[in-house]
Amino acid sequence: MPDAAHPAVPPHFQSFLAFDFGQKRTGVASGNRLLKTATPQGTIAAQGDARFAQIEARVREWQPDALVVGVPYHPDGAAHDNTRAAQRFARQLHGRLRLPVYEVDERYSTTEALAAGARDADAASACIILEQFLRTLP
Repeated sequence: MPDAAHPAVPPHFQSFLAFDFGQKRTGVASGNRLLKTATPQGTIAAQGDARFAQIEARVREWQPDALVVGVPYHPDGAAHDNTRAAQRFARQLHGRLRLPVYEVDERYSTTEALAAGARDADAASACIILEQFLRTLP
């Protein structure tokens, strides 16, 4: 899987769906390379196969070129249980959907979304994750 720290993102990849993975809820945002902005697409409040069914429906609707997953770390950069869960989710997305998946360090994205007054913190966090990723692209 490609890594956002070293994005080998082909220039023809223009549209992306991003996910702020959580055990109970997964925020979703869509965005594009041209504008380098993201728009919240709501939160999926489901787990397991039900979560993936909703993700697959959104992928069919948006037809993204690639997916972006926020991966949380401790403030010092150390991995924790949620880090591994998000990385597993990214691998599952790639395996199920056969789209490139890029991982982004998403430390503080939910805190930033809440500080901005987001009504749907998970989807707002997915926007922050995606915009952070888009800023790394040429």
